[in-house]
Amino acid sequence: MRDLIYVSDEVRAALEEERAVVALETTLVAHGFPAPDGVATGVASEAAVRAAGAVPATIGVLDGQIRIGLTSAELERFTPKARKLGPRDLAACAVQGAVGATTVGGTLVAAAAVGIRFMGTGGLGGVHRGFPTPPDVSADLAAAARIPAVIASSGIKSLLDVPATMEVLETLGVPVIGYRTDTLPLFYDAAGGPPVSARVDDVHELARIAEAHWRLGGNTLLVGRPPTESLDVAPLIEEAVAAALAAGATGQAVTPFVLGFLHEHSGGETRRVNRDLIVDNAGLAGAIAQAHATL
Repeated sequence: MRDLIYVSDEVRAALEEERAVVALETTLVAHGFPAPDGVATGVASEAAVRAAGAVPATIGVLDGQIRIGLTSAELERFTPKARKLGPRDLAACAVQGAVGATTVGGTLVAAAAVGIRFMGTGGLGGVHRGFPTPPDVSADLAAAARIPAVIASSGIKSLLDVPATMEVLETLGVPVIGYRTDTLPLFYDAAGGPPVSARVDDVHELARIAEAHWRLGGNTLLVGRPPTESLDVAPLIEEAVAAALAAGATGQAVTPFVLGFLHEHSGGETRRVNRDLIVDNAGLAGAIAQAHATL
């Protein structure tokens, strides 16, 4: 059987030399933005990681392999037709030779397999609104509960039940760290979220906390960074979630539907803020990874 995991030469060298490496997902490229914005966001995220002194490792499934570290040409193959891969989907997608774009949870699992512990993304998945009808909880939470990592984000996806997700994260022992904020960002909106478990204002302190957490047998740390430009779209999100329900969107189809609705009905404002926060979070993940590499 062909090797299941392929690691690019650049990423392999960085791991062998114990340099900073940051995992990036491909669902944002394939399903988060209309073409060609998804690829452009992926390229910009990699550039932000490099600017912070770390090596980007964008992850997806191509040609029967989980590929860790993608070229620009490979990124362009992640179109809306790509499968959306949570942790359960990686093996089947690889064996069947399909193109698969990794979610946060899928990226965490693939990254952990080669020893990458830092990731940048938009927001974490969690408990969907209306739980238990539908009984929908993102696989991101299960991955975060068992994998030692740091996820730099703008909090929890705003279409979700944020307070319920915070309760689950507490139960799972996942620290929710506010980066220069006392409350968890609400993705597009910098304010109004629940209190974080700790505030940290310096990436070096954050790296030390992560290392201590892992030495104690801990799992993922979710780091919430407020978006540089705050956008209050709470009423529009309510409309988007209702529209998704009316359209019969369920499971992995909900997030792309809601994002598309928001982009269309905000005149492109949510798309612009979404892109910027994703890139900024990638840069923060790079800075944390670089700080950790110097411990």
